[in-house]
Amino acid sequence: MKKILLLLLLGSTTRLPAQLTYPVTRKVDTITDYHGTKVADPYRWLEDDRSEETKAWVTAQNKVTFDILDKIPYRADWQKRLEEINNYPKYSSPSPKSGYYYFYKNDGLQNQSVLYRQKGLSGQPEVVLDPNKFSADGTTGLAIFSLSKDGNYAVVGKTKGGSDWRTLYIMDTRTLSYLPDSIEWVKVSGASWQKDGFFYSRYPATEKGKELSTKNENHQVYFHRVGTSQSADQLVYEDPANPQRFHGVFTDETERYVFLNISDRGKGKDGNALWYYDSQQADKTFKPLIRDAGDYSYNLIAEENGRFLLLTNDGAKNRRIIMLDPSHPEKENWTTIIGEKPENITSVSAAGGKLFVSYLKDVTSRIYVHDMKGQFEKEVKLPSLGSAGGFGGEKNYKEVFYTFTSITMPPTIYRYDIETGMSTIFRKPELQFNPEDFVTEQVFYPSKDGTKVPMFVTYKKGMTKNAKNPTILYGYGGFNISSTPSFSPSRITWLEQGGVFCIANLRGGSEYGEQWHEAGMRFKKQNVFDDFIGAAEYLIKEKYSSPDYLAIQGGSNGGLLVGAVINQRPELFKVAIPQVGVMDMLRFHKFTIGWNWIAEYGSSDQPADFKNLLAYSPIHNIKPGIAYPATIITTADHDDRVVPAHSFKYAATLQEYYKGKNPLLIRVDVNSGHGASNLKKSLETTADIFSFTFYNMGIKPVFKTTVKPAEKKGF
Repeated sequence: MKKILLLLLLGSTTRLPAQLTYPVTRKVDTITDYHGTKVADPYRWLEDDRSEETKAWVTAQNKVTFDILDKIPYRADWQKRLEEINNYPKYSSPSPKSGYYYFYKNDGLQNQSVLYRQKGLSGQPEVVLDPNKFSADGTTGLAIFSLSKDGNYAVVGKTKGGSDWRTLYIMDTRTLSYLPDSIEWVKVSGASWQKDGFFYSRYPATEKGKELSTKNENHQVYFHRVGTSQSADQLVYEDPANPQRFHGVFTDETERYVFLNISDRGKGKDGNALWYYDSQQADKTFKPLIRDAGDYSYNLIAEENGRFLLLTNDGAKNRRIIMLDPSHPEKENWTTIIGEKPENITSVSAAGGKLFVSYLKDVTSRIYVHDMKGQFEKEVKLPSLGSAGGFGGEKNYKEVFYTFTSITMPPTIYRYDIETGMSTIFRKPELQFNPEDFVTEQVFYPSKDGTKVPMFVTYKKGMTKNAKNPTILYGYGGFNISSTPSFSPSRITWLEQGGVFCIANLRGGSEYGEQWHEAGMRFKKQNVFDDFIGAAEYLIKEKYSSPDYLAIQGGSNGGLLVGAVINQRPELFKVAIPQVGVMDMLRFHKFTIGWNWIAEYGSSDQPADFKNLLAYSPIHNIKPGIAYPATIITTADHDDRVVPAHSFKYAATLQEYYKGKNPLLIRVDVNSGHGASNLKKSLETTADIFSFTFYNMGIKPVFKTTVKPAEKKGF
């Protein structure tokens, strides 16, 4: 194999050379004909992420990247401050089961949170599982913990290096010891118990060495009995004639009713079908409640007197709650118990004989309590505008727990008494910062077509709007996912240095229901980019920032967002941070479960979709002569959701066409996936991003302590 020559020369610790020299990336003469349009793909060989040539290319790119990052004089200081502010105990809400309360706790800087349990709310905690001991480097995590109905057994699902693959084990919770059971090739699955076993979903085993890139098809559902081998597992459901479907089987609280959920997103369907059987009946054949997967979603909330409560957007873009009789499941027999409102229902939980219905009003939570017939009873009074989640439980619960957070308020756990309707603080974290030092505004700005788009803007009190404040504009805008206000201790370090942090609530999310989502998907995807550009223009107009001090950041679908926007309006930004992005819109459906996104994006296999995708695909719209901002692309070797080939090909193309002085770097993490596989890696990545951003804006942060720069590192 040809050795890759590195010619990077840095003349000083404060200034980059006029133009960087990047590793040589070999080009191939690969051309694909899409409906009569020929499209070159010269870096397709980088899709083979396990080849020796690709590994050498990654090593060379990381050397360039870390040679630059290592020369930023305050990078180590930022890393230390990130560690300081993240070093506080973090708890999850407790979950009661068989006389115990189970909860997660991170002492501060542990790579993985530890699972504990205790008798009652005042009992002595004991360790159930410590994922920090799963691997020497802390990159193997706990992805699934599912207790049996009697609490005697638990499914323990482990993930290695951030991969979406899971390996399942069985723990006897009475002795905290493992049984011999081991279940492989689990993906897009939970574990749903029924008596002496549980349902799970898996894919057929992939070719060795191709586990992280092979297209995943034929999702199968199995039932595993405790104490048996995987080879003895019962195949419950598969549909090889429709290989690009997801299948999941789950039970209700009583374990009497067994449900089959089917989605067909590979065919562009955004909803699901729902089938069931009654395990008390001799016939265990699934029968349809919702026969076909179409454009509407149907999510089981609870079983009530032999009838099923479902949350659906069928006939209600902001969603409604219906009662369905399984003996007469036809639509004309549905009963609406909570109708559609102007605000979007984000989730519904049933506990203690009540329904806890969560709404979004201008991107902040509202929680209303109803009885099981849908009758309104009361509102859960939240401490301020922010995000609330939790409220789950069983029918006999007398209490539920929920978490409330905002951009400057750390997640605080509340105990809610179902009988009295009173909330009390259960656990409140203590951090090394004062939230009163910061301000969060919610503003509404116009997009290109006049649509008003909300955005949260957070900064340090006393900031002057002089157009010189270092600003990160973050966005996602897709998959019906809302960017609600939430706390990040790492983000505080940015705000402490005079930075502004903005979250734009772009179309494509669910901030205002399905209508908001539809306005940013498929043929309307350009609306998302226009919304993001509009946010940048607003921040510049109002003098929060300027093109010399404005960075944009996004991950996954948000990485696509960043890549598309700097192609369209590069002059607005000084720094771009596309993370684990979907960058090749013509081939995303060829890898792992990328076909799952066809419902959101469309597919290049269809002529109209191809034309639309080609118009904004980040890789295919990189052109010479564009003054790209300083860019740091982040990805990871174990990302089998958005495979690193997206970022590899994007970086190679960007480096080929851009001839300016701004650095165009790619940072490839090891033993990480679609997100950092442990806290240490997360903080390292954040320190690199913040330092890179300040460095390229020509700003020197001021820290209370000084740390010597770390030794050069590579992968």
